[in-house]
Amino acid sequence: MRKLAVAALAWLAAFCAHAQLSIEITGAGANRIPIAIAPFAGEAALPPGVTSIVRADLERSGLFRTLELPPLVPQPTEASNVNFAEWKARLADALVLGSIAVRPDGRFEVRFRLYDVVKQAAIGGVAYTVSREQLRATAHRIADTIYEKLTGEKGVFSTRIAYVVKRGARFELQVADADGANEQAMLVSNEPIISPAWSPNGKRIAYVSFQNKKPIVYVQDIEVPKQNVVANFKGSNSAPAWSPDGKTLAVSLSRDGNSQLFLINPDGSNLRRLTSSGGIDTEPRFSPDGQWIYFTSDRGGSPQIYRMSASGGEAQRVTFEGSYNVSPRVSPDGKSLAYIMRSGGKFQAALLDLATRQVQVLTDSDLDESPSFAPNGRQILLATVIGGRGVLSAVSTDGRVKQRLTLSAGDVREPAWGPLAH
Repeated sequence: MRKLAVAALAWLAAFCAHAQLSIEITGAGANRIPIAIAPFAGEAALPPGVTSIVRADLERSGLFRTLELPPLVPQPTEASNVNFAEWKARLADALVLGSIAVRPDGRFEVRFRLYDVVKQAAIGGVAYTVSREQLRATAHRIADTIYEKLTGEKGVFSTRIAYVVKRGARFELQVADADGANEQAMLVSNEPIISPAWSPNGKRIAYVSFQNKKPIVYVQDIEVPKQNVVANFKGSNSAPAWSPDGKTLAVSLSRDGNSQLFLINPDGSNLRRLTSSGGIDTEPRFSPDGQWIYFTSDRGGSPQIYRMSASGGEAQRVTFEGSYNVSPRVSPDGKSLAYIMRSGGKFQAALLDLATRQVQVLTDSDLDESPSFAPNGRQILLATVIGGRGVLSAVSTDGRVKQRLTLSAGDVREPAWGPLAH
């Protein structure tokens, strides 16, 4: 089965060329920053258009409103003198000007400059020398720079996401850019694939595959389609989660009876047991500082979220509101916890402030699952069911900005947002 899965990758790459995730913004934040992004001089003959990608990235964040601009003659560049009064009259708070020029070696020089129209000052700018194949990635980097300069937070447009697509009887573990482009298949199987988890450096993915008719934990390099077995013990092997240093995986194993938590090295060595409860312990997640492991357990009679020291010891219950709380995910700053709460028969994404104990339900859907924080903590990616079909959605941590990510065919599940680009 493994050889078949690997052999199918080339075929699937061609098949999926038309199967990119499409993103629909279903809710935007208040007080969005109005920003003017003039078409970069010299880009007209270069698909994909750099400025169109930058605009789409910023709009998708829900924090920016890109302004419609008339044809600008002459076309401004980052070297142009800026008439701030003119841009203020167009109601822009920020302005982006740039250019793309072909170098003698065939590569491209991409330049841009960001201006604060209100303060009438340049506040950032970068020049890149890139190949044609790198233009889309460069546009994401430009959007990241603009986002960080204007919000003070890291942008996540250059990051990647992983998800599982089910088409008929076939399952595909896909990796794509955060905007759904450049998707590639990591694994194709006629058996389920679940629980993808990114390594901290974004170079490997751990996941669970049933391709050998039982759940086995694998680790796979993003660039090399070769599976490495991490946990293949008697019973169920599931729910891998990376430690922040990338040296350890927490997993849930039923080798001794009920599913319990264990630590194991990514090469499958040095297995050690963490929990010994009378219930089912699963879905472990490390805190960002590596000191704690949050997990789901029914040891108290109903599924709730607990935490324990990553070195072992007593577990403390974390969730108390409601009789069903699962799938803990700690925010990148360690201050809040996203999870799935059952409320009134609905399964919805909720956010718990770990200091104040305040709970906020973020979605109004019926069947949410698998929450995953963006690496800047601003959004949560999750799977949900709409019209009987699995789709991905994203919601900001204040609940205001919502997006829906869909494929033209197939159920999409099990999302995982990768780390910041290194």
